[in-house]
Amino acid sequence: RGLIVGATITDARCSWPRTLRGEDPVAFAAAVTGRRILAVGRRAKLVVVELSGGLLLTTHLKMTGQLFVVPGGAPEDPYVRLVLVLDDGREIRFRDIRKFGRVGLELAGPAAFEGFGPEPLDPAFTVRAFRARLRARRGRLKPLLLDQSFLAGVGNIYADEALWMARLHPLRSAASLRPADERRLHRAIREVLAEAVARRGSSIDDYTAPEGDGSMQERLAVYGRSGAPCGRCGRPIRRLVLGGRATHFCSWCQRLPAPDRAAAATILRTIERTARPAATRERSERTRRAAATRRAAARTSAGTAAARTSAGAGPG
Repeated sequence: RGLIVGATITDARCSWPRTLRGEDPVAFAAAVTGRRILAVGRRAKLVVVELSGGLLLTTHLKMTGQLFVVPGGAPEDPYVRLVLVLDDGREIRFRDIRKFGRVGLELAGPAAFEGFGPEPLDPAFTVRAFRARLRARRGRLKPLLLDQSFLAGVGNIYADEALWMARLHPLRSAASLRPADERRLHRAIREVLAEAVARRGSSIDDYTAPEGDGSMQERLAVYGRSGAPCGRCGRPIRRLVLGGRATHFCSWCQRLPAPDRAAAATILRTIERTARPAATRERSERTRRAAATRRAAARTSAGTAAARTSAGAGPG
């Protein structure tokens, strides 16, 4: 945040127009040029840059998006989709290999993020407030936690981690929770997210944080650990695909009540029961090493290897 606050944008270049959400590249450049950066924050999964004149610059990194602040004239690789030139000569670069990320402009005000639910780390997000939202829903817990209109900023990794910490099955229905379950889940969501923020997120795939890679991936209990022993009971972590998202859990620690088991029978049949956990762990480690190599290459190509002036998003 401190890297760019106070700087003024003097130009904008976009090499992939679809990176801009609802904006023409020429109109976008005209809208941001001359505006001073007042603050940098986050709302849900968006990096939010507050500009002078009541304008917000929002960036959704999606799967492979990365933000870097580099010296002017640094080599520009072919994956850089958007460049914002600052008045001191530096550049903010949005790099996105798979082109899923989006950058947009919003007018500052309550309407800018009206579709999002509450922030779990906000002091106003009490057990009582969480309970009221839960009891108005009937869906399964994992898809519910990923619904940004229900809660803002909980992603796939931390939904799995919070449910494991709370000992709740991802397929369990919100309507089946007792008051003690609700309290445990509320506490788990806040604890997992707070630690993720402190550790600068999880650098599992392409995400890299302001001071380099995050370290939360070293603390994950279930995500990406299919076949490995559960840290509580020692039984193997299971994996299934729910709503197109990989979901990890311990079927012993996170028991599914009988009524929910009957309703989820078809999904439960897709659980990956890994017969060779050692081979699974080896494959996961190879994937992690490859991702680390990609992140290092991204920082080098963005011209940040020496100065280490990268700027990234929140916990992810």
